[in-house]
Amino acid sequence: MVKFVTMVIFTCSAQHSAVNSGQYDFGAWMPNSPVTLQLPPPTKKGKASEKSMIDTFPNIQTTVHGMAVMWLLSKQSSDSIFLGQYPEEHFTEEVPCQKIKDFQVELKRLSAEIKARNSVLDLPYTYLDPDLTENSVSI
Repeated sequence: MVKFVTMVIFTCSAQHSAVNSGQYDFGAWMPNSPVTLQLPPPTKKGKASEKSMIDTFPNIQTTVHGMAVMWLLSKQSSDSIFLGQYPEEHFTEEVPCQKIKDFQVELKRLSAEIKARNSVLDLPYTYLDPDLTENSVSI
């Protein structure tokens, strides 16, 4: 049971954040992830030309629609609740409340560690910072 619940929590929070949050950051430049291809991709290295690439990429309207979807899916919800935050108090007993506090302390430690590591990077990786990771999938 613990393993299953852990897997569900991880999948709906951290894994979703890692996969979803950076979609627009890395995919909004259309050549990184074109939403469609009008021709098959090249099968041999060095054979693509500028013309063949332009003919293969989608038209502007298709690209704009794809970027809009990426932006919408990767933007933070207006009602975001972040990992370890529980505005509705479902537990009042001492043991679960202490477990929640321990979890929140561990998340703060991890967040500080991630922020310190990111402070020296030209392109910080923030998608798994607990302070920015939503409790669950919300669109």
